[in-house]
Amino acid sequence: MAKSLSARQLQILAILEASEDELSGQALHVLLKDKQLPMGLATVYRNLRVLQQKGEVRCRHLPSGEALYAPLERDVHHLTCLECGTSVPLPRCPVEEQGLHLHTPAGFTPLFHTLEVFGHCIKCRP
Repeated sequence: MAKSLSARQLQILAILEASEDELSGQALHVLLKDKQLPMGLATVYRNLRVLQQKGEVRCRHLPSGEALYAPLERDVHHLTCLECGTSVPLPRCPVEEQGLHLHTPAGFTPLFHTLEVFGHCIKCRP
């Protein structure tokens, strides 16, 4: 783990690792307060960005614009309905399952990938 993480970043990472679900910055903010580790909302988001840049957390965006965060090790991808926002996890990572390898330019170091498939669920299909 931890490429020289601050105490606040370690607190955020511990909560993400303990959660079975992805968490929004707002949800993290509330959980930190509940655990007697109060942190301003802007500080939570600033530290989430740093954790993402260090390759410790992944982020995905819902159609509503809300960002959800999870530890990097949790390689979960989703099918998301554009109408109702329902998001269903895929049972496996299709990228890993297919053994796809990125051909990256010299000097580029990949940290993580995301795969999000958008469409309409059975309830919302036109």
